[in-house]
Amino acid sequence: MAGRPPRRQRRDRAGRGRLAARFAIVAARFNEPITKRLLSGAQRALSAAGLADADVDIQWVPGSFELPQAAALLARTGRYAGIICVGCVIKGETPHFDFVAGQAAAGIQRVALETGVPATFGLITALTEEQAWARAGGEVGNRGQEAAEAAIEMAAFVQQHGLDSTAGLRQRGHGGSRPAPRGGVTPRNRPGSK
Repeated sequence: MAGRPPRRQRRDRAGRGRLAARFAIVAARFNEPITKRLLSGAQRALSAAGLADADVDIQWVPGSFELPQAAALLARTGRYAGIICVGCVIKGETPHFDFVAGQAAAGIQRVALETGVPATFGLITALTEEQAWARAGGEVGNRGQEAAEAAIEMAAFVQQHGLDSTAGLRQRGHGGSRPAPRGGVTPRNRPGSK
């Protein structure tokens, strides 16, 4: 039985306001119409948390199998408080579904565990297209929105506990400096820079 995840516990309003963080969303092009709905849900959740569009980077990859590699590369830059992975795998007549869905889940989890940067699973794994649409903003919710909310909560958890993976978090207006990039990525060789 599918359902909505438990709602995040809201903290007192005193510390709320604009979220001082940078997030990335990695979206799989396979089943793109469904993935676009997941992407929109993730963007809405980040906006509701106070993030400006300029604080959210969107990267597209060919399919769900490629989500973990892209998430790992982005996490290692040290620029992001969280990485949100969205995509859709629909079961067909071959075992392809099992391999792609399982490896994507394991890979995304490995990114979070190895880098310390929260990487969340906004991947729909459905038996039918109808089930996928229900989870992309339909009657069962929006897995992209839920993944973004989880990333926000985990980024706050990391920050609260003073863990090293807060590289993507910035203190605005407090003269905080950005930590040096991790993983040997410098501004000159950072993916996507000129």
